[in-house]
Amino acid sequence: MNTIGKSWARKAALVAIVASVAACGLPRVGPSKAEIYAGSVQKQGDAFIVSVNDRVSRATAIVPALGFSEAFTSAGQVGSDTIRAGDVLGVSIWENVEDGILATAGAPAALEEVQVDGAGYIFIPYAGRVKAAGNSPEAIRRIITEKLESQTPDPQVMVRRMAGDGATVTITGSVGGQGVYPIERPTRTLNAMLARAGGVAIAPEIARVKIIRGNQTGEIWFEDLFENPSFDIALRGGDRILVEEDTRAFTALGATGAQSRVGFETQTLSAIEAIATVGGLQSNTADPTGVFVFRNEPAEIANAVLGRSDLVGAQRMVYVLNLTEPNGMFNARDFVIRDGDTVYVTEAPYVQWTKVLTAVTSSISSADTLTSLGQ
Repeated sequence: MNTIGKSWARKAALVAIVASVAACGLPRVGPSKAEIYAGSVQKQGDAFIVSVNDRVSRATAIVPALGFSEAFTSAGQVGSDTIRAGDVLGVSIWENVEDGILATAGAPAALEEVQVDGAGYIFIPYAGRVKAAGNSPEAIRRIITEKLESQTPDPQVMVRRMAGDGATVTITGSVGGQGVYPIERPTRTLNAMLARAGGVAIAPEIARVKIIRGNQTGEIWFEDLFENPSFDIALRGGDRILVEEDTRAFTALGATGAQSRVGFETQTLSAIEAIATVGGLQSNTADPTGVFVFRNEPAEIANAVLGRSDLVGAQRMVYVLNLTEPNGMFNARDFVIRDGDTVYVTEAPYVQWTKVLTAVTSSISSADTLTSLGQ
């Protein structure tokens, strides 16, 4: 083959290679900036694309609100000797007459092992049903005395717990020792009871404490027990306490140090902290002008961000962070990441060109080899 023929063969091979690359595409971590912007509502897409600034950061800075209702915070402390259903009481009664209704003078009438029924009552002859659950032995003694005074003069009554722990709580989850614990004098409040159970067994920053009391539920961050004394509520018999790790997480994709689902390590997490958590931006591929946060935003927040009032239902929002802007790092520091967010970093434009050139030059070398073999 002459020189002109070789030149035309090389050009034909190059055209074929470029066409093949253009048709098939090259490996990449995800969509480009242009492709993301093409999906915006302004271009007949279904997502609102918003550049992050101070106003947007304030409008979207929503952190899970945890706390106890007034029913929890206003409840007084329970005495350590409070009787509850199932306890067994011992009741002794003395009368000041020779022939009493229950006993003779000087000899007590002992009613051993009187069990508190499921409704919280005990039965005492001539006194009837007496409310025991929720009262102390001293309070029960006074109630029985008042009821017997109309039957016998100056009755003397003694009440004591024979069996049962009184009011108890159940503690489960990430604590040093799970179990059923009695409410005693030193452990009448939430914080003291958690300490009695060995404390939390996970990082305090991500520990959540939930209390179920009847049909009411309250939940707080463990750290808030120390910062806000009002959260150290008084406990009640039957309370169920659960300590668990925060389950919020975000997904990191694109040109970051790691691509994975990442759990929150603090109560609040900013965009810059989220990026740092996965190893930061890849220095050789990441585009610092193309950091995106994908989120389904409630209508009220979406309306506030966009300055509208007509949006109804959750809206697809794409927040854009440009770290190269004068205040770009501050915007990333102030923008709060929420549960379920996807943080995506695009590749720099030159990366794709580098991949194209590498693919073309490699293919040309292969073509040259084949041409040489054909001579």
